[in-house]
Amino acid sequence: MAMRGQRAMVRVAMTTVLVVIAAACGSSSNNANKGSPTTASGGTLPTALGTGVTANSIKLGVAEPDFSCFSAFVDQIRTNQKQMFQAYVDAINNAGGINGRKIVMDFKLFCPVPGTGVQASSLCTAFTDDDHVFAVVGTLSDFTGDTQECITGTHKTILISYLQDQTWMQKAAGLLLSPDIARQRRVNVILNLVKKQGTLKGKKIAVLGETDTKNEVSQTVVPGVKALGNKLGTTAILTISGSDTSAAQSQLDSFIERWKSDGVNAIFMVGQQVSSKQFVEKIKKAMPKVQLLADNGEVLSYGQDYVVDHIKDDPYTGIISADGESGAQHDGEANNQKCAAIYQAAFHKPASHYNTITPGPGGKTIDVYGLEDDACTLTQMFAAIAEKAGPNLNNATWVNAVDHMGSVPDMDTHYASLGKNKYDADDTFRLVAFDPTITDKGDWRGLTPVENVAETNK
Repeated sequence: MAMRGQRAMVRVAMTTVLVVIAAACGSSSNNANKGSPTTASGGTLPTALGTGVTANSIKLGVAEPDFSCFSAFVDQIRTNQKQMFQAYVDAINNAGGINGRKIVMDFKLFCPVPGTGVQASSLCTAFTDDDHVFAVVGTLSDFTGDTQECITGTHKTILISYLQDQTWMQKAAGLLLSPDIARQRRVNVILNLVKKQGTLKGKKIAVLGETDTKNEVSQTVVPGVKALGNKLGTTAILTISGSDTSAAQSQLDSFIERWKSDGVNAIFMVGQQVSSKQFVEKIKKAMPKVQLLADNGEVLSYGQDYVVDHIKDDPYTGIISADGESGAQHDGEANNQKCAAIYQAAFHKPASHYNTITPGPGGKTIDVYGLEDDACTLTQMFAAIAEKAGPNLNNATWVNAVDHMGSVPDMDTHYASLGKNKYDADDTFRLVAFDPTITDKGDWRGLTPVENVAETNK
């Protein structure tokens, strides 16, 4: 799924435990038949089939988090992930496959908690050195970028996943793709929409980041806030290391006191960790009238947790970000209805809707809707690019297809595109604020109309 905030539950769960996946991945000598990761310049593209591709099949790795290793830390879980992805792979195969080739799925779970269970670092070598897949899709998010580098850099294997950094995707040059929007591009979208709307007129804005977003804060957000013409408060970068946030909490206390004395009345949070509950609760308790903005859509699901748990004072109420269509609008999209039909045919029951709450064990809810959306979007995005790459499927023809893709079909957002130097697909956005009174669990309230930001924010 292309990071619509209301459907980002698994990313939220992984961020909630504040883990940083350690993925020290060594080099491999088994890369000779991978083909060039860039398009042949001015000549004919290679015809040799890529690793994992035969005359009749394409081996596709699928990586998903193992919720059993961190379910104690989250309110929502996913179950039957392998069966869900298999249903959408089967739908592609039953429709003729990809240029006549059937997808053979290689499914693996990993634990995002360091030192526990199967780690992302071992998935990298398992998929590439051991199983020789052509590509990997799934929710393989590593905030350090090491796992992405291992798969797409060291092993020259395609990866389509969520929560990717723009610099990582640029370096991989077509081998690392995301159905959602890179954080850096999303920041620019927010700033452009805020400027057009005049949302922050007259406010003094502070920027709050974390170690992983330090460069983004200095290179994108601070200059962007200055360009709005607003006064700038003290910029804060919190030192967050894994699950221990004691130092970061102490740092935030100091910055809050400074912001209060400086008259700061808006804070732009940059990073998935600084916008998590423990930090937002602290800010809103000390500065109840401050206007919060976030560079990620996960904050919606954080806010929804308070609604579902019937907690009255929701610190995320009114937080501003950029997101796409509402849940109800998304339910009505043609591709979502296509995905829902595949689900019903495979599991013999109606697909979940955005507002469906599925009870799970131990008082948790099961994110059927988000898993269905992810499995459908990731497999169809892979299939669309591989189909465009043509019968001689290899890394070079894949990258050539990405570079000339344009509009991406069968995505879960109204506008989506890929092209040379644009490797994050989602283009469907509007300025939004969280409203806990919309539906039974809260939703984004639109502040501006939905637009194609690839066209309006060039």
